[in-house]
Amino acid sequence: MRISRLTTVGLLLAAILLAACANLATDSSISGNRVPAGSTAGKMLVPAAGWDCGMPEGIPSPEAGTLVLEAEVKLDAIYDVGQTPFGKRQAVVTQSGTMKGPKIEAAVLAGGLDYQLTLSNGVVEVEQILVLRTSDSRYVIMRNAGVGANTSDLRVVFDFEASTTGAFAWLNTGKFVGRRTIDATTKTMRFSIYDVSAALIRPALTTTTIGDPDWLTKAAKAAAATARVTKPAGVPPQSWDFRHADPSEQKGETILTETVTLGSFQQVQAGKRGSRNIIPITGGTLSGMVTGKILFGGADYQTSGGGGPPIDARYLWQTTEGDIIIVRNTTNPVVGLVPTFETRVDGKYAWLNSGKYLSSPPGMGAGGGLGLTMYKSK
Repeated sequence: MRISRLTTVGLLLAAILLAACANLATDSSISGNRVPAGSTAGKMLVPAAGWDCGMPEGIPSPEAGTLVLEAEVKLDAIYDVGQTPFGKRQAVVTQSGTMKGPKIEAAVLAGGLDYQLTLSNGVVEVEQILVLRTSDSRYVIMRNAGVGANTSDLRVVFDFEASTTGAFAWLNTGKFVGRRTIDATTKTMRFSIYDVSAALIRPALTTTTIGDPDWLTKAAKAAAATARVTKPAGVPPQSWDFRHADPSEQKGETILTETVTLGSFQQVQAGKRGSRNIIPITGGTLSGMVTGKILFGGADYQTSGGGGPPIDARYLWQTTEGDIIIVRNTTNPVVGLVPTFETRVDGKYAWLNSGKYLSSPPGMGAGGGLGLTMYKSK
């Protein structure tokens, strides 16, 4: 019997659809809505659109690439933020550490941030921001994003901003995926980072492959080798971007004043997104509708050259009641600084999760340090 090309294409689509359905059945399991451990191992992991980690078409298994460096970092603190609008949140602040590989040796500086989100179906999302000092005394910033259908196969896409000149310029152009583990008992974080450039090259399925007698089988296998991350319905995606305020917004009621203490400046010169001036945040105080302290960790990751907001401060508050609040305060060219907050939905300060807020520009704070006042937007 002779099969037409149209029928063959239909069979291909059916095979791919069946494989995709099989993946979906795995990704949102029937029992407990949790993915079984190892279900995504060895597959290309396709992240959900709301948190694509910079590899929307799929994140390969790190071990499919070549190991380029490893790191071990001591932790300053592990904070349970609680259930926020995006899921169950953990915030980690790093102390110092070391990073080594065949082509690099660097110190991991204290004050890095690691935010982990766990969703009700077991999906895990990670955001990190860390600063390195390389063996030639230059600074490198890392802002990494990770995702896993569960904790057993968490994949982190590592993004480096290094000087575009010098021995470590290759960090700017590589495709890096790795593992990140946290040992809460020893308060240690470990990385293993792989170059996956070759693993990202996959043969495209075109009409020329129809002449291959095994093309249908190969296409079905290719579809079966992909696993998709699915997120619970109705859960808002966390944002990689900062809030872009409307030009008509104005400062309304004052919510608090903060005084921030700072560490020594660190500069990334002529990086792939422009130059950065990194100003570590070491502590501070809060007064007003929110009282408490600013925790050690994070920084103002300032950018010049158009690669990001001129001010991009990311840090943590701890209220008098003990609640942890994640803060990001960024420059909007029209209305000034725009802060956003994330904290537990069942706490006294849950109102910070919603609404819109504005901030004064930084100035001198009482008793030294940097002072800012934050307002409700009107």
